[in-house]
Amino acid sequence: MNDMNDIKHHLHDEILLAYSAGALPEAFNLIVATHLEMCDECRAAAQAFDSVGGVFLDETAKVSMSKDALANTLTLISKMPGIKGSEPQNKIPNPLAAYVGSSLDDIKWRPIGMGVRQAVLKTSKSATARLLYIPAGSVVPDHGHRGTELTLVLKGAFSDETARFTVGDVETADQSLEHTPMADIGEDCICLTATDAPLRFNSWFPRLAQRFLGI
Repeated sequence: MNDMNDIKHHLHDEILLAYSAGALPEAFNLIVATHLEMCDECRAAAQAFDSVGGVFLDETAKVSMSKDALANTLTLISKMPGIKGSEPQNKIPNPLAAYVGSSLDDIKWRPIGMGVRQAVLKTSKSATARLLYIPAGSVVPDHGHRGTELTLVLKGAFSDETARFTVGDVETADQSLEHTPMADIGEDCICLTATDAPLRFNSWFPRLAQRFLGI
């Protein structure tokens, strides 16, 4: 796995600010939290945004909490998914481990064509999070976007028309980008992605399969 100091593609400030403000869907929160565990630079930026938000909170009127607020919060925390196992070979960051387990070996993949596999994660319906497994040298079909897509590399690397993305890198795609991501020849690529709208495929077969695969 790459040294995290090699991360070249970071989260945009707008995304980090929205994360700090609690304005992102759960799927995007998962991407951000996972990347922050991997990236010192973005983690520092997020902490700076949190500090600014704290100043605003200090200047707002205080609101009394209900007597059972602490007990309710502790109950919610106790119900959060635990992290299974200890230090597996393919260990993944803790925010993601809460959804799928602590190892890449725990993931249950579903084929979606051309050797590519996915695992859709359970998040709120306002956006979709999924893991993508792209075999070495394989491509994700040419597509555009109807909204925003964040893609975080967990293992291996991929390239598209814009750049090469390695472990820890995040690609931010919007309606202006059409691309054909391709995994590096020497290693399978696993990515965590989040989208807030269906993709726009350019060939007929992915479009046909899209309604069944939720992509």
